[in-house]
Amino acid sequence: MRLLLLFPALVGLAGCATGQLARSDQRALAGRVYVVTGASSGFGRGVAELLGAHGAHVVLAARRQAELDKVAAIVAARGGQALVAPTDVSDADAVARLAAAAVARFGRIDVWINNAGVGAIGPFERIPAADHARVVDVNYKGVIFGSAEALRLFKAQGRGVLVNIGSVESRIPLAYHASYAGTKHAVLGLSEAIAEELRLAGVGRAIRVTTVLPWAADTLYWQNTANYSGRTPRMVLMDPPETVARAIVRASLHPRPRVAVGWKAKAALTAHALLPDVAEAVAADVSHRAQMRDAPPAPDTPGSLHTPDPAATGVSGGNRARIKAEDAARTPPPRGES
Repeated sequence: MRLLLLFPALVGLAGCATGQLARSDQRALAGRVYVVTGASSGFGRGVAELLGAHGAHVVLAARRQAELDKVAAIVAARGGQALVAPTDVSDADAVARLAAAAVARFGRIDVWINNAGVGAIGPFERIPAADHARVVDVNYKGVIFGSAEALRLFKAQGRGVLVNIGSVESRIPLAYHASYAGTKHAVLGLSEAIAEELRLAGVGRAIRVTTVLPWAADTLYWQNTANYSGRTPRMVLMDPPETVARAIVRASLHPRPRVAVGWKAKAALTAHALLPDVAEAVAADVSHRAQMRDAPPAPDTPGSLHTPDPAATGVSGGNRARIKAEDAARTPPPRGES
């Protein structure tokens, strides 16, 4: 019954586009200066590689110097310029040094993308307090620190775009993702409050704030997340991370207050606006089936919350193929087949 109530919204938004960048957008990227946190893998790496392909100047921030060096080489090979700036975004002083390094190299910052993010999956009380705290430190405090540095500079310059990466969970919290969902709610609230301050200061047209709200995507997040569910991390109908990377870049050029990525995100958020209790219950049911019922067993782990995983590299995580194989192994074969 719950799914039937949501069906009109799902159907109505199925055609939303997330295609290639327009030629005018590609041209607009040349020479533009971006700071991208979480640039060593996933969305951040995808964004950096896309920016490099169109001649942007990219300041790459993450914890792993060696991986950032690889991304910088790709950016340069594609025609962009890159500055590697190893940074733990939970450290306010480190974020201040990141901003200073970007200005010292390129003279300005046109776009600051707060992308770095981590997670912890499992029943809320089973997740260690230190892991919950680390999720807050990176996902929320890191965005606060980055936004503050960006806004100080943008006000001095008289312009700039701040892009904060939220999630569908900025509106619709998933069961077993409690601290992650809490931080993503906080990121959206922070962005909206900052935007109102800028409007009241009379600079809301010159300095823009946008929050990008993707659906679950096939990144290394699922391999790196802290996991205390007793099951392998997973989600249904993951989007390709390249789709989200393009949406982030597009949002930096055409900022709106909130940018939902793809038809699944748009449908879910529309359904939540119409029937919030139903949408949240459906989301919880889906999360429970995917994570706690259908996923194969896995040991508890803090993942890469506290220590980066040197093996985590690339944009895509290969999770869709893994989940397909897991489901095939779990599903009994048709009668008459072995």
